[in-house]
Amino acid sequence: MVRERDRERSEEKLISTIGELIEEVGFEGLGINQVAKRAGFSKNLIYRYFESLDGLIYAYMKKYDFWVNAEENQPDVSDIKNYLKSFYRREIAEFRGSTALKKLRRWELSTDKEFVVEIRKQREKNGVQFMDMMSQFAKVDKKQVQAISALIDAGIVYLAMFEDNCQMYNGIDIQSNEGWTQIVEGIDLLIDVMIK
Repeated sequence: MVRERDRERSEEKLISTIGELIEEVGFEGLGINQVAKRAGFSKNLIYRYFESLDGLIYAYMKKYDFWVNAEENQPDVSDIKNYLKSFYRREIAEFRGSTALKKLRRWELSTDKEFVVEIRKQREKNGVQFMDMMSQFAKVDKKQVQAISALIDAGIVYLAMFEDNCQMYNGIDIQSNEGWTQIVEGIDLLIDVMIK
C-alpha cells in the first residue's frame, strides 16, 4: 500500500515536471536526463513507470488534454444550451491557461508518433460522442452540428495557440480577456442558433 502511494506520488511528480519543462524549453531541449534531474529521480524510474520519454509525454497528454477527458463532463440535458456554452468556456480557459498544452498541440502538428496518434483517436472518439449528444438537441441535422462544432473547436485551439505570437485577429485582441469575451459571445450565438 505504501509503495503504491509512493509510486503514484512519483508518477505525479514526473508528469508535473514534464509539463513545466515543456512550458520552459518546448521540445527542442527536452531530454530524459533533464526531466529526471529536475524531478529529483533517476532516469531509470522514468523508464520503469513510463518506458520512455514519449511514454511520459503521453501520460501528461492523457491527464491534461481537454478532449481526451471530455467524456468525464456529463451534460446537464435540462439546460443543454447553458451546458454547451459552459463546455466551450472550459475548453477556452484550460487551453489558454496552459502553455504546455499549446506547445504540445503545435508540436503535434508535425509528428505522427504512435502515442500522438492514440491521443488523436481518443479525442475523435470523445468528440463523436459529444456530437451525437449535441445532435439530439439541434435544430439542424447532424452533419451541420459536426461542421459548426469542428469550426468552434478548431477556432479555439488555433486562436489560443496564435495568441502567444499575435495580438489581433479579425480585429479582435486575442491577447486580452475582452477579446476572448467577444469570441465567447460569438460561440454563444452559434449555440443559440443551432440548439433547440
